[in-house]
Amino acid sequence: MFARTKKLQQCRLQDCVEPINRHNQGEHNDEIGKLTNREKVIYRTTTGIVCAVMILSIVNFIFNDHFPFPNGLEGAFVHLGLPQYFKIELTTAKILGVLAFLIPNVPFKIKEFAYFGFGITLISASIAHFARGDARLSVLLVIDPLFFLSLLIVSYVYFVKSYSFSGQVKP
Repeated sequence: MFARTKKLQQCRLQDCVEPINRHNQGEHNDEIGKLTNREKVIYRTTTGIVCAVMILSIVNFIFNDHFPFPNGLEGAFVHLGLPQYFKIELTTAKILGVLAFLIPNVPFKIKEFAYFGFGITLISASIAHFARGDARLSVLLVIDPLFFLSLLIVSYVYFVKSYSFSGQVKP
C-alpha cells in the first residue's frame, strides 16, 4: 500500500513538472501562441497588408520615383523637400523591417523596432504630404498613411498578444 501511494505521488509530481520543463526548454515553435483562429487571421492579414504596402513603396522608391504633381513629373522626395540620401536610408530601413516581419524567429525586440519604425514612417508621410499641401490635390495622400498606421496598430496588438499567450519571454 505504501509503495503504491508513493508511486502515485511521483506520477502526480511528474505531471506537474513535465509541462514546466517543456515550457522552459522552448518547445513553443508556433509564434502565434494560443490566439483563436479569428485572431490569427486578423494578425496575419493586417501584417500582410502592411508588408505589402511597404514592399510596394520600396519598389516605387527604386524603380518609379515620380509623382504627377502640379509642378510636373518630379521625384517624390524632391516634391516633399527631402534630400536624396534619405531615400536610400528609408528604403534600406523598410527592407529590414519587412524582413523582420516575415522571418519567423526574429527576436521580439527587433520586431518591436520594426513596428516602431513603420509607425514613424507612416506618421511622417502623412505630415509631409499635409505640410506640402497635397491634400488640395487629393486628401487620400494624407489619409492613406493614417489608414495603414491603424492596420499596423492592430497588427501590433495581436503580435504582443500572441507573445503573452505563448509564454515566451519579452526581454
